Amino acid sequence: MAQREAIFPTGRHALYEAHGYSAAIRSGELLFVSGQVGSRSDGTPEPDFRRQVVLAFDNLRATLEAGGCSFDDIVDVTTFHTDPQNQFETIMAIKNQIFDAPPYPNWTAIGVNWLAGFDFEIKVIARIPEKA
Repeated sequence: MAQREAIFPTGRHALYEAHGYSAAIRSGELLFVSGQVGSRSDGTPEPDFRRQVVLAFDNLRATLEAGGCSFDDIVDVTTFHTDPQNQFETIMAIKNQIFDAPPYPNWTAIGVNWLAGFDFEIKVIARIPEKA
């Protein structure tokens, strides 16, 4: 049975500790990343929507790197949106900069009515690359 190992990005462990969950869990060859939001360093939401999405991807990058992964290792993405119809164009422009060539990861987008003060959240599953 694979052991679970908690993963935390540098400097953000206290935010996860305060809410009682891990930024990511490494299990076997997979990294399961909790939903990442566009929070500033103190954990509060970035008020500008575009910047909030950029920060969510920045926070995701930091968590992936802490687990030995990159965006290229992502196999599955789930995003949560408080106003998908009006937000999708902004999200897609940022997403297309990060995932700019095939093969693209699986992607599921879900409209929600509450994200604890945020308007966008992204969670992923990544395959941890073998060490060379």
